[in-house]
This record gives sequence, C-alpha cells and structure tokens, in this order.
Amino acid sequence: MVTRFAQHARAIVKAAEVEARASGSPTLEAEHLMLAICALEGTAAQRVLASAGLDKQAIKLALEREVHQSLSAAGMTIDPGQLPHATINSSGHVRLAASAKIALERAVKASAGARQIQPCHLLIGVLGAQVGTVPRMLALAGVDQGNLTERVRSATDGSTR
Repeated sequence: MVTRFAQHARAIVKAAEVEARASGSPTLEAEHLMLAICALEGTAAQRVLASAGLDKQAIKLALEREVHQSLSAAGMTIDPGQLPHATINSSGHVRLAASAKIALERAVKASAGARQIQPCHLLIGVLGAQVGTVPRMLALAGVDQGNLTERVRSATDGSTR
C-alpha cells in the first residue's frame, strides 16, 4: 500500500507520527492524520479544511474540547492538560491505532482509479469515521461532517493534490 502513496501523502503520515509523539500518544490516531493534513499547505485537502475554519489551531482546540467532554461524560472533572502522558517507545515508530488503520483503508478505497493516494484521499478516509474522536471533534467545531466530506470529494475530482 505504501508504494502507492504520493509524496504529499507520505509526508502526511510521517507528520502524523510527529503529531502523535508531540501529544504523548503511544499510537497514531485518525486525529493525528487530520492535524498533519491541515498543516500541509498547498494541497486541496488543506484548502478545504481551511475553508471550513479548520486550521491546526482550530482542530487542536476542538480536540481539547472533545477530551474535556469525553472525560466529563465519564464523570471525570480533571483538566485534560493535567493528564499524565503515556510512555512512548522512542526507538521505533508509533503504532497505528485502529482509527488510523481504518482511515488508511478508506483512503485506498477512495483512491480507486487514481494512480496514487493523495492528501484528499487521506482526508476522505479520516472523515469516513461515523463514531470516535474525529466525528465528535468536528461536531464540537461546528462543522458538518457530511458536507465537509462532499467538499473534499469535489476537490479530489478537480485536483491531483
């Protein structure tokens, strides 16, 4: 699968690993892919996210709100910033979590007929989640997930990046 990744898509996966490490996560999650996608300027995927008000700062803020809301739902009142970070194995790659694996599988399906997997395909894969952190984060950010997905699909039809 990796051999079909365009240069930008490979850069996104590597940047997502950096995002996972920076957040103290032992696994690379779909939200790390989204953070990496929005940070890669000059791609159609980044432009669609930006037009929806989803730059890196907005996504991080919505993710913080999602953590706070999830903790509150579980009866915890601790500030997410005060949670201890997980211990990460610094010698190897961050493991792919189920949310990222499924997002990558959806990206491969979204790229059917294309020569390579592009950033928009990755974003379609991330946005395909019906449950989990990404849909909750988007709702908290006031972004309609279905509408955003359609906008990315439209951008994919007219762009190779």
